[in-house]
Amino acid sequence: MKLLGHPIHPMLVVFPLGLFATAVVFDILFLSTANLTFATVSYYMIIAGVIGGLLAAVFGFADWTGLPVNSRAKQIGLWHGLGNFMIVVLFAVSWFLRRGNAGFTPDGVALFLSFAGVAMALVTAWLGGELVFRLGSNVDRNANPNAPSSLTSHSPKPPETKQMSHR
Repeated sequence: MKLLGHPIHPMLVVFPLGLFATAVVFDILFLSTANLTFATVSYYMIIAGVIGGLLAAVFGFADWTGLPVNSRAKQIGLWHGLGNFMIVVLFAVSWFLRRGNAGFTPDGVALFLSFAGVAMALVTAWLGGELVFRLGSNVDRNANPNAPSSLTSHSPKPPETKQMSHR
């Protein structure tokens, strides 16, 4: 699925990834300072990350269904999607465990789940990069260094190359 000529899924994934990673940073700050404000900020970042992750998953699933059956891209996309779903579940459980605690303080299990989620995100982000940069998934067929804006309605012609005569 696209918006203004660009796939939507890659636009959305930056939000949950950033929110989850920043939540872990605030958890580390909480652990090193015991300042409840850091735990509270992490709690709310996790909520926003879970919501953003679920939204990104909808568009990622739509992109995955368009991949060729029995292709390497379909297989890697499956692992990418399942891994990202697990990350959202880990953070959702971490969030749930924090509810009702003073200042939304995380216990050891909640922290472990968040840290594991961020570690998994490194792997699934790499898989997403593999899909795009190695396998060319969702890359415009007419992409080139001089392609016109994606907002134009026409497809660019490939650049002409001059044939050299061989004598």
